[in-house]
Amino acid sequence: GVTSYLSLSFDPNTANKFVVVYRDDSNTDDGTAVVGTISGTSISFGSEVVYNTANTQYNDIAFDPNTANKFVVVYKDIGNGAYGTARVGTVSGTSISYGSEYVFLSDTVYYIAITFDPNTANKFVVAYADSGNSYSGTAIVGTVSGTTISFGSEYVFNNAQISDIAVSFDPNTAGNFIVTYRDEVNSQYGIAIVGTVSGTTISFSSEYIFNSAETGYTSVSFDPNTARDFVVAYK
Repeated sequence: GVTSYLSLSFDPNTANKFVVVYRDDSNTDDGTAVVGTISGTSISFGSEVVYNTANTQYNDIAFDPNTANKFVVVYKDIGNGAYGTARVGTVSGTSISYGSEYVFLSDTVYYIAITFDPNTANKFVVAYADSGNSYSGTAIVGTVSGTTISFGSEYVFNNAQISDIAVSFDPNTAGNFIVTYRDEVNSQYGIAIVGTVSGTTISFSSEYIFNSAETGYTSVSFDPNTARDFVVAYK
C-alpha cells in the first residue's frame, strides 16, 4: 500500500534485525512499525503493528544501543493536536509491544528527528521545529525507564524558522551530537551545530554553514570508528 514518512533503525544488539516505521496511507494514515530480518541478501518481515491510530507524520526511530530490543519512535500525532509524541517499542522475535504515549511538545510540531546517546544508557535527544515558537529549532533530552519516558526542558538552537532536521550522536565523544538543518531565514542555507548533553541540559556551539545555497533533506551520521568525524548528505 501507499506509505510516507518512513524511517529505519537497526538494533545494534541483535544481528540482522531492524524496524521500519511509517505512515500507512492505505490504513487511515496510522503510524505503523514492522520488524525486518536480513538473511544474506534476503529480507523477511513480521506483521505490521500500529503505534498511533491517527494521521501520523514525521516518524523517526532510534534503537537504544545500551538496551537490547528497545527503541523509541517519535512522531507528529494529528489525532492529538498535532503534538510531538514519543513511545517506547520492545521487539520480541518479529513482534512489537509498546508503552504509553508521552508528549514532548504540546503544540504543533514539524521535522522531528531522534538519536540515542551510545555512551549513556537510556538517554536520547529529539530535535524539531516548534510552531508555537516561530518554528524555532528546538531540542529536548528524553530518558527511558522500562517503557516510561520523561523529558527535560526544551533548548532552542536556532531562534528562526528551520526545516529538514537530522541529528546524530558521536559514539566516540560522550554527550556530543550534531544537528543539521535548513535555515529558512538565512537564505535556506544548510547549517550544522554541535550540541552537548549534561544530565537533561543541552548547550550548543555556534552555527556552521555547510552549504551556502538552498539546501534540503539533510541527513547526518557519525563514523563509529573515527572520533568526531561525520558525513552530512543533502539536496
